[in-house]
Amino acid sequence: MLVSAKDMLTKAKKGHYAVGQFNINNLEWTRAILETSEELKSPVILGVSEGAGKYMCGFKTVTAMVTEMVNYLNITVPVALHLDHGTYEGTKACIEAGFSSVMFDGSHYPIDENIAKTKEFVEITKAKGISLEAEVGSIGGEEDGVIGAGECADPNECKMIADLGVTMLAAGIGNIHGKYPANWKGLSFETLDAIQKLTGDMPLVLHGGTGIPDDMIKKAISLGVSKINVNTECQLAFAAATRKYIEEGKDLEGKGYDPRKLLKPGFEAIKATVKEKMELFGSVGKA
Repeated sequence: MLVSAKDMLTKAKKGHYAVGQFNINNLEWTRAILETSEELKSPVILGVSEGAGKYMCGFKTVTAMVTEMVNYLNITVPVALHLDHGTYEGTKACIEAGFSSVMFDGSHYPIDENIAKTKEFVEITKAKGISLEAEVGSIGGEEDGVIGAGECADPNECKMIADLGVTMLAAGIGNIHGKYPANWKGLSFETLDAIQKLTGDMPLVLHGGTGIPDDMIKKAISLGVSKINVNTECQLAFAAATRKYIEEGKDLEGKGYDPRKLLKPGFEAIKATVKEKMELFGSVGKA
């Protein structure tokens, strides 16, 4: 059964650890993340971007696949199915499709419009028992064609959005999606600290978890970050393992071309990456 991310994140904030949101792209991805969560007894958030939702034939298909997989694999840890960077229409569609958590990203709207639209989703999600993530200050890099420069959010605007009653808040603190450039200045801990002071118990979300040094991740968790998003790192690990398998000619040995064999090294690489992140975030054994 899928659950809202509220309880797991409230516990994470109190316990000074973070729950990982690992984005899913297909069946292998989903299974690798669920199995690792169960093995490590860690709560988990499965993230789905709108682009990945289209790729997997719609949000209802995703809900059905994840729900059945949780049952089939006897997953006992809390699992939230979460829309990542939802548009206004996409957020509505995911609520309809049975997602247990959604992110409405109104960060590109003027603050008044972001507040108005977020407020609307606070009411809808509360009535359905779904968790809601909001965003202030766009996260840099590119995700599904949306490009942001990695600006820092205004702490006062963060408080305005937090006060609407959202479950969790993503605030730009110089973090970006994808690989970090060589000249990246690092996370702005002053911004994070100021946001944390104004938003109190609100679980904060760190997007663009790939490539942020471990010590920065730990410091961010100590300053109230309770949810960290990882996507690119799993993709890179999957691609490298698949490349190695083919370059070593293993797809030409016996039935090495069978997709179950061909995709296995990539599957194992995702599991290893997720395990590493869960250990870093401190969520192991917290289910």
